[in-house]
Amino acid sequence: MRHITQEGLDLIKRFESFSPTIYICPAGYPTIGYGHVVLDEEKDRFANGIDQELGEELLRRDAQVAERAILRLITVPLTDGQFDALVSFTFNLGSGALQRSTLRRKVNREEHSEVPAQLMRWIWAGGRKLKGLQRRRSAEAELYLY
Repeated sequence: MRHITQEGLDLIKRFESFSPTIYICPAGYPTIGYGHVVLDEEKDRFANGIDQELGEELLRRDAQVAERAILRLITVPLTDGQFDALVSFTFNLGSGALQRSTLRRKVNREEHSEVPAQLMRWIWAGGRKLKGLQRRRSAEAELYLY
């Protein structure tokens, strides 16, 4: 199975940032490390926090879900930068967002020059344009074209 590169992981880490303790993310989920959603059966395991090494291990495991979605939903060859950008996007928004998106159709039609504009459509949360999402999508677009 194809995996995200270290450059792609570093992009996710930059935007997710690291929390050694459980916090409630903006979507309302208990989260730890680099955006790992804590399942009910994990709460005791992570109650005393984690170190960055475990945080990166959880990130790699969580990224595999996004990697599998890309491999399932994208039918054309991708460069490492394209794959990494799509994994970051899918890690952030979930495979359902990619599955039903115009972004996916553009990628599968190999209309790669139109992908950055499609990524930049996904900068809204709760009806508000978020600067953090604008920066993330811009970084993903840059990596996609790299």
